[in-house]
Amino acid sequence: MSLVRLLTVGDELEAEMVCALLRTEQIPATHRRTDFAAGAGDASTTAAGPREILVPTEAVAAARAVLSGTPLETGE
Repeated sequence: MSLVRLLTVGDELEAEMVCALLRTEQIPATHRRTDFAAGAGDASTTAAGPREILVPTEAVAAARAVLSGTPLETGE
């Protein structure tokens, strides 16, 4: 499973909220620190700073629909 960056958010709390929303729609999601200002916080253990939301390549369209508020196709 290949993961791609869906979007970037401001901090870990926001990232957790976005991932939780996606997971409620059965879309696997995770997050990680961005490489923005790489090295600036290497010694830091804080969760502050921008985070990338990652989803499987095949779930990008569905994830974007969820975040935009567009109803998902259920196939029924």
